[in-house]
Amino acid sequence: MLFHLIRPVVDLKHTVIGIKNYPPFIKDLFIYKKLERGFPVPWRELNPQLHDKTPTTPVDYHYFYQQLWVFKRVLQQKPAAHLDIGSSYDLSGYLSQIVPTTFVDLRPIDVQVEGLKIVKGDITNLSFDSNSQESVSCLHVVEHIGLGRYGDKLDPDGTRKACRELARVLKPDGRLYLSVPIGHERVCFNAHQIFHPQTILNYFDGLQLIKFSVVDDERRYFENANYKNFTDLDYGCGLFLFEKRKTR
Repeated sequence: MLFHLIRPVVDLKHTVIGIKNYPPFIKDLFIYKKLERGFPVPWRELNPQLHDKTPTTPVDYHYFYQQLWVFKRVLQQKPAAHLDIGSSYDLSGYLSQIVPTTFVDLRPIDVQVEGLKIVKGDITNLSFDSNSQESVSCLHVVEHIGLGRYGDKLDPDGTRKACRELARVLKPDGRLYLSVPIGHERVCFNAHQIFHPQTILNYFDGLQLIKFSVVDDERRYFENANYKNFTDLDYGCGLFLFEKRKTR
């Protein structure tokens, strides 16, 4: 607990690694200066990077897999347009190159990309008509709603409200691509919430679960899995593909 409370202002692990890697940086500097051929290294331009000599490239496996998961399926479905709610700008940017994409974010950025429309909005009160969106994605977003982390309103019922809005705007026969942390259900204030998979299914009881995939605690990806086999995770990533049932 103490580690999580201190880390936002003092990242001890980051500091220790930096101190450990400073001597190799100095050694590399002097070796490089001896090797230089007319390319001086002014002292005022030194810019130590002390955390990148790792055996593998750091990657967030949740984000890596979930973005591929959505991109592949949108490419296959070929919807007329796609709506993304708060997932990530790189995902919406890539999607905009294969389908007209609207990206809704509480904290919009100012960019101009052909095929991409950026709208400031609140996931608990979307400005789209009911039953209007053919293809919607919302990745690693709803678990944050109501915790105030991103300037949103504090609301213990925030996630449920967000899910209700996603279901509302989805068109009959439309597809919703949703990801959330799954495992032992809890609130890690104010970072995120973690959900039992059944809780998410309950939040979307008006939609039909078409497929479920998962990234487990060992960062392994399982395509088309059974969510009932992944209820005992600590911090996995559940990928839920929902479809809206047509009303008779």
